[in-house]
Amino acid sequence: MIPGADSAITRDGKALILAYDHGLEHGPVDFEPVPETTDPATVFDVATHGAVTAVAVQKGVAEAYYPSYEDDVSLLAKLNGTSNLWMGEPDSSVNWSVDYAAELGADAIGFTVYGGSNHEVEMFEEFRQAQEAARDHDMGVVMWSYPRGQGLKDDTSPGTIAYASRLGLELGADIAKVKYPGSADAMEWAVDSAGDMKVVMSGGSKTSDEAFLSTVREAMDAGANGLAVGRNVFQRENPEAILDGLEAVIFEDASVDEALAATGAVEASD
Repeated sequence: MIPGADSAITRDGKALILAYDHGLEHGPVDFEPVPETTDPATVFDVATHGAVTAVAVQKGVAEAYYPSYEDDVSLLAKLNGTSNLWMGEPDSSVNWSVDYAAELGADAIGFTVYGGSNHEVEMFEEFRQAQEAARDHDMGVVMWSYPRGQGLKDDTSPGTIAYASRLGLELGADIAKVKYPGSADAMEWAVDSAGDMKVVMSGGSKTSDEAFLSTVREAMDAGANGLAVGRNVFQRENPEAILDGLEAVIFEDASVDEALAATGAVEASD
């Protein structure tokens, strides 16, 4: 990591990354709850919300849609990814180059690494190439650090998530995106394991407003630097409302009740 390298995709040292690489990773099924989100322009419109520090997309979506939003949205180029049709040991193809991402105006790159996969060595080497090329363009580097593979029994155990965040630091990421390990104490271990590198929580599958904001609050209290989220935002009929709540928690240190009030769902408690 390089201090300050992620400044274009953070605000006051915190991040709220809107991830929209799901069309490749999961397929159109993720857009069924709100069919309008099949159109990337709908999600780019959401990404103009003031709480969003960057939008993470794959190459084709960036090519087609980012030019219309470059004045309002910071681009995080998600360089690798694989479809949910793939049934082999976890791996992720590199789908575009750092040079081309820079040409399109990307402010940072994102790269998935499946630590523990039989393809770990290959993925580490691919990450090295991307990370060093990003430095040539003064771009930040975000690692989707997802330990996964046939030899890994529990990919969200506290020890595994702490290892995931440490991999980000050791390999040169500025921010590591990790899954929530189930408790504030476990998240604190993951944050401590990352040294001065930033750690953000993966948003995961859609849950209720209260449950989601409570988990984000726990992660922030444990020292996390924010969130990288997709479905828990764009699968809602009113994504701007949950972004209002997330902004309150991440950037304003609000309580869950205050954040819920910001969404318009409830009145804040005394």
